[in-house]
Amino acid sequence: MTAISLQKRAAFEKRLPRFYQYLVLVIVSLVIVVPLVIMVFGALKTRGEMFTHPYTLPIPPHWENFGVILNTPSFWTMLRNSVITMLGSTAGVLMICSLAAFVFARMKFRGKDLAFNLLTLGLMFPITVAIMPEYLVIRQMHLIDTLLAVILVQTAFGLSGNILILRGFFLAIPEELQDASSIDGCTTFDFFWRILLPLARPALAAVGALTMIVSWNDLLTPLVLLNPDSLWTLPLGTMQFQGQYSADLALTSAFVTLSALPAIIFYIFAERQIVSGLTAGALKG
Repeated sequence: MTAISLQKRAAFEKRLPRFYQYLVLVIVSLVIVVPLVIMVFGALKTRGEMFTHPYTLPIPPHWENFGVILNTPSFWTMLRNSVITMLGSTAGVLMICSLAAFVFARMKFRGKDLAFNLLTLGLMFPITVAIMPEYLVIRQMHLIDTLLAVILVQTAFGLSGNILILRGFFLAIPEELQDASSIDGCTTFDFFWRILLPLARPALAAVGALTMIVSWNDLLTPLVLLNPDSLWTLPLGTMQFQGQYSADLALTSAFVTLSALPAIIFYIFAERQIVSGLTAGALKG
């Protein structure tokens, strides 16, 4: 075997693992994207076309399904409720997690490691396991059938993982910076507010973006805590709408598309912040 053939074989063997990597990525992308494309195509078809040709292009596109949804007052009510819960949960998570992460990263007190380990135990329990105790607590607080109840539960379940993310980022900031700020007369809170938080903007943006997306797509919490139609969020409304118009798949696809569109658009714009914030925290922590 000549030297040229050996070089070609080595180059081929070097490219082969990358080929399999791209193949896996393409397959995963198709599994995620194809249902979304079918849903959008279905929203642009008539009811009959959706049943007879569900996988073809919508030619010509029928936009009246979106008009029907946008002219429904309940859709805008659900949109408003989703925005309120999303903003409330995100504000609560950012405020509590940043303060708690600062304490665990910078403060020294007895039992800190034990308290942090107990806090991280929350990652082991999904919301489906703890929703019943949460419901009992919310009922004792007389907050059933309020958006505040949804905000409190979503905030509570967003604490453990996000505190872990922010703590790793805060630990990466040199302690000499805090010493220098204290020499200049900064208090502990001044250092946190004026120096640490501006430096941690990538991590805060990642936590905020992830919290927004999780809150927007949350179905279980509103389903358990909200009963009146006027308080439904979009995921809960989507489930009810699908049950009511199960025979009209085109109209259901239009409702689901409009419900998912804000989250998709937001993720497209926030994807860089999410990746950079999580990567920075992982590398520096």
